[in-house]
Amino acid sequence: MTAESVFPQLEALLPHVQKPIQYVGGELNSTVKPWESADVRWCLMYPDAYEVGLPNQGVMILYEVLNEREGVLAERTYSVWPDLEELMREHKVPQFTVDSHRPVKAFDVFGLSFSTELGYTNMLTALDLAGIPLESKNRTIDDPIVLAGGHAAFNPEPIADFIDCAVIGDGEQAVLEMTEIIRAWKAEGRPGGREEVLFRLARTGGVYVPAFYDVEYLPDGRIGRVVPNKSGVPWRVSKHTVMDLDEWPYPKQPLVPLAETVHERMSVEIFRGCTRGCRFCQAGMITRPVRERSITGIGEMVEKGLKATGFEEVGLLSLSSADHTEIGDIAKGLADRYEEDKIGLSLPSTRVDAFNVDLANELTRNGRRSGLTFAPEGGSERMRKVINKMVSEEDLIRTVATAYGNGWRQVKLYFMCGLPTETDEDVLQIGDMAVNVIAKGREVSGSNDIRCTVSIGGFVPKPHTPFQWAPQLSAEGTDARLEKLRDKIRGDKKYGRSIGFRYHDGKPGIIEGLLSRGDRRVGAVIRAVYEDGGRFDGWREHFSYDRWMKCAERTLPEQGVDVAWYTTRERTYEEVLPWDHLDSGLDKDWLWEDWQDALDETEVEDCRWTPCFDCGVCPQMDTSIQIGPTGKKLLPLSVVK
Repeated sequence: MTAESVFPQLEALLPHVQKPIQYVGGELNSTVKPWESADVRWCLMYPDAYEVGLPNQGVMILYEVLNEREGVLAERTYSVWPDLEELMREHKVPQFTVDSHRPVKAFDVFGLSFSTELGYTNMLTALDLAGIPLESKNRTIDDPIVLAGGHAAFNPEPIADFIDCAVIGDGEQAVLEMTEIIRAWKAEGRPGGREEVLFRLARTGGVYVPAFYDVEYLPDGRIGRVVPNKSGVPWRVSKHTVMDLDEWPYPKQPLVPLAETVHERMSVEIFRGCTRGCRFCQAGMITRPVRERSITGIGEMVEKGLKATGFEEVGLLSLSSADHTEIGDIAKGLADRYEEDKIGLSLPSTRVDAFNVDLANELTRNGRRSGLTFAPEGGSERMRKVINKMVSEEDLIRTVATAYGNGWRQVKLYFMCGLPTETDEDVLQIGDMAVNVIAKGREVSGSNDIRCTVSIGGFVPKPHTPFQWAPQLSAEGTDARLEKLRDKIRGDKKYGRSIGFRYHDGKPGIIEGLLSRGDRRVGAVIRAVYEDGGRFDGWREHFSYDRWMKCAERTLPEQGVDVAWYTTRERTYEEVLPWDHLDSGLDKDWLWEDWQDALDETEVEDCRWTPCFDCGVCPQMDTSIQIGPTGKKLLPLSVVK
């Protein structure tokens, strides 16, 4: 496959599409290496539009890690909008990288990072545009190895037919190990063809190759077992865990987008993992153990990143950033350091019990004082016990009183609908909580100019969580519950106008549920949706529930299953789950016990501060929780002039 730039053909098409700037490349800090300088060539994709994909930290980190390695190059590609897709097909322009506009098919590895399952149809679009056979069994030695990563890859079974392999867990070390295996295979003259290089990857125990595993089904549709079909392939595949984050200070040179993107800031991951134990949270479960980046490491990354980008805001990222043992010193140190430059700081949504006004003031000192976001998740005290979100309504009211009393005027509260054992009454209590928040805000501020926005998402059970066995609430059930809540809020004459209400209907959640807990039989649905025109399913304006259901009704019955079988059905302990052969480090018995605790409304403490609860991660992965405090201060200490 030639690696010449397709830009001359592409350039003629750009005047005829929306936002052509997203396809031209040349961003600040992007890397273009000579093709001949590399033995192994990676094409990395976040399967969504440029504006969503470019800020993605995972892809940005791997892009830099690979390009730093001698003899390796990495370029990026993103999903093209339907207007350009149509023109590319008409003029025979293949899927291309934005860095040098080389055809994706020319690379050795095509790596896709999935943070959500709704990107699967975009993957098929990219494969087809690239001229790569959709199914792995039809690919030749000259096609790239198609690799899946990201959180959704912890259950890659629905896309098993379309990928060659998957990596679960942290990618930094994994991609370098894969690179060396591919480099050696190529240097030897590619012996044994495609199957041989995939076998070399699989036998490491850290790369899952679906073709090397057979799935056997029971007469009732459940999985009987998943068994290797090739000698030397492990029965279980382990996740990758990077232990010392200070050794991986990426991205050092963050990409600066040419077009507007969803995040316009320089971001630093301040720690990885979470042990709060929220039972619905896949990200918290699969990224254990907690590993903090040191305060000095954070300071150095921020300094270098700001110099390299010119951004005016720094995002301090993690699953629960206010839980970093030195978050107060980090926020104050950065605010002091960049006070004259007016560099703003931001955290993702703040835990109610981790909020304090001193931290909030530091975060807003150099930026604008916008709204605060908290995530109680469950509307009632009972539901918060079920999901192990140990926050009382008194805690929340006390926290928002502090915020409103110190000058904030807007608070956003995030909840979920459809959680296990939930009733209508649990959801209606969301309205009561919002009313109490507004009432307290008016009381402490002495003003009626107080807002509270309630944002609600539908709950989707995820693999490798205690709720992986739980039945999902139907789309109709979700919609009915949310309609009752909406009517309650709108009907409140005293407070209703001060409460914003945002929610998603239940339909996208059902499709996400089908894809998140599906097995290989769901692949036929994904392909049918793609062939029927499904694209950008994560975007409300492009998502079609009717299309997905129509395709499912056409493909699943011959397998003896249907959408409800994957979504609203409760699983038993004995059932083999599609992802059981992929080892997230979590002990299945521990997950089941936590599921029983949820049904009993029993809370479990955070193991960072209490004795170990034997979830299995630390001994199984030979890892440990890594937290401070370090006792050091942010470096360098001088104020930047």
